[in-house]
Amino acid sequence: MTSKTPETTQHELLATESVEEKSDQENGKLRELIGARVVLWDFDGPVCRLFARHRAERVAAGLVEWLAGRGLRGLLTEDERETLDPQVVLRAVDRRHPGSDLVAELEERLTQDELLAAASAWPTPYADPLIRTWAAVGSRLAVTTNNSPRVVHAYLADRGLTGCFAPHIYGRTAELHRLKPDPYCLDRALSALGAAPGSALMIGDSPTDLVAAERAGVRFLGFATGERRAKQLRASGADTVLTSLEPLLLALRG
Repeated sequence: MTSKTPETTQHELLATESVEEKSDQENGKLRELIGARVVLWDFDGPVCRLFARHRAERVAAGLVEWLAGRGLRGLLTEDERETLDPQVVLRAVDRRHPGSDLVAELEERLTQDELLAAASAWPTPYADPLIRTWAAVGSRLAVTTNNSPRVVHAYLADRGLTGCFAPHIYGRTAELHRLKPDPYCLDRALSALGAAPGSALMIGDSPTDLVAAERAGVRFLGFATGERRAKQLRASGADTVLTSLEPLLLALRG
């Protein structure tokens, strides 16, 4: 058995104090963030896992296959044809044929796939009570997302959360070039709510959410479902990143 020396004990005390100091700093940041008068939520990630069962990669492959069936496979690069993100396929086609009937039809197909996914989406742990609590204490909530607003409405209605957000749901429009990282949907939300950017907080799970928040002048709270995504957000410049919404809920209730 190894005995502890005074030096070992001192190191342990310093380490404990360092952990406690870091915890106090993080709690202080959370207390500051929960004071936001307006909270803008990204949808897929912070609110729910949209493609939990209806997998996003299968949706992307389906869009690629649909284009190929119309002799339009050449519209996409090899990387775009192999993407796991259906939004990548949609935006790629829009860049080459902006505002076309082809883009409108492709967007509708994606919306239908998202609606199917919403029926089996998994709620993000602690999201439902956090949303209800934040609304109950007087903060105003909005959804700012690259998903279809029809999908958001369907999911929130199923969870009994519509009243916490409606009518402030700002999602994908026909102007696909204005999807995040463009701050368009955030600006729309702030304008409709009559809110100054400095009074708002955005909760997002991707670097594009962070960029959109920065461009809109809104504070940002990163949410990641795992440490790999958390590191990605921190590397992109996010100051505060949570891998669970529980600390935010506890801080709000406290």
